[in-house]
Amino acid sequence: MPRHSISSADEQKTEQSLFSETECNALYRIIQARRDMRHFTPDAKVEPTVLQRILEAAHAAPSVGLMQPWRFIRIQKKELRQKISLLVDTEIEQTAEALDKRKQEFLALKVEGIRECAELFVVVKAPDDGTVFGRRTMPDEMALCSTACAIQNLWLAARAENLGMGWVSLFNPDELASLLHCPNGAKPIALLCIGPVDSFYSKPMLETTGWRDPRPLQQLIAEDRYTFIE
Repeated sequence: MPRHSISSADEQKTEQSLFSETECNALYRIIQARRDMRHFTPDAKVEPTVLQRILEAAHAAPSVGLMQPWRFIRIQKKELRQKISLLVDTEIEQTAEALDKRKQEFLALKVEGIRECAELFVVVKAPDDGTVFGRRTMPDEMALCSTACAIQNLWLAARAENLGMGWVSLFNPDELASLLHCPNGAKPIALLCIGPVDSFYSKPMLETTGWRDPRPLQQLIAEDRYTFIE
């Protein structure tokens, strides 16, 4: 067989690796419909098979040097969830003080759904495993970016399953690491609230509340040099 010829098995594999226009459109629709959710249906549950699917989607994320630095800690004890909520409450107060003139506006926002969501996960960036491939010059940044890719996969998979997800970053990472008995070098970077919602926001919540207007894509693309107006 010539080196570059394609067998029938290869042809079938190629066909299976291609996506239809319908499938492609569904992906783009899911991306556009993703929202950072803060309101969850009380006392709702996530089916175990669905939870497993979205976690597998997260684990299918790319990572620099195949280091897979993401660690997902599922919070199941009510008292632990309450302690985490108190950490968030503390940071909300400190963030409000730091916002000065926008303090009251910020406090009027619902910025987390930790107490109501069906599932709560803490995403921890694992201690450095020494991977050099692809991250010699930016070791921490590449571990962080890889972990963020897993979170985004989880977010999109949750939306495809009609589940809401909210990423909460209002916490002191050292205090949360201590609460979860994380080893040295492990750093919590996200609290993920996941669960059924009564409805999804039509637009990002910070846009509809007037907190910030999103910038159009055209303002964020340049050629050959940094020409953005900040």
